Amino acid sequence: MPAAWTVEDSNGRVFPDLIGGSRLEVGRKIMPTRYDAFRLQVSSSYREVFDRDFENVLARREWRIVPVKQRARGRRRHNRDQLEFKLN
Repeated sequence: MPAAWTVEDSNGRVFPDLIGGSRLEVGRKIMPTRYDAFRLQVSSSYREVFDRDFENVLARREWRIVPVKQRARGRRRHNRDQLEFKLN
């Protein structure tokens, strides 16, 4: 499961200011009207209204929600002198 989500436009450009821990969190940042976070979690009908509005906004702007790509981590080199314990 991705650790973060963001928005990508039709040209493949990513918006770094629209990053969130879940798709829902990103959606709340995008939506022009304020949706209550608690009601989104507990009310399925409220969430359906949000999802429908959210999909319309994404389609109009030609955006999509995508997972944030993690940077490739290089293999760490260990300096042997740092790892040795010198006892007496």
